[in-house]
Amino acid sequence: MKIVLNGETREVRAETLSELLDECGFSGRVATAVNEDFVPSSLRVAHKLAEGDRVEVVAPMQGG
Repeated sequence: MKIVLNGETREVRAETLSELLDECGFSGRVATAVNEDFVPSSLRVAHKLAEGDRVEVVAPMQGG
């Protein structure tokens, strides 16, 4: 299915947000939102993706 990940259109096989993170190589602590709604890590396994969803994945940065 086609989704928009961090502003870029991508074709993915993932059916859930958790699967998407694995498929795209995201690891560690990240924040996620689908269609501008925050999705906590505990709900990612059950959060189904749909064609055209806009997904944002943000990793915290260290430094200062």
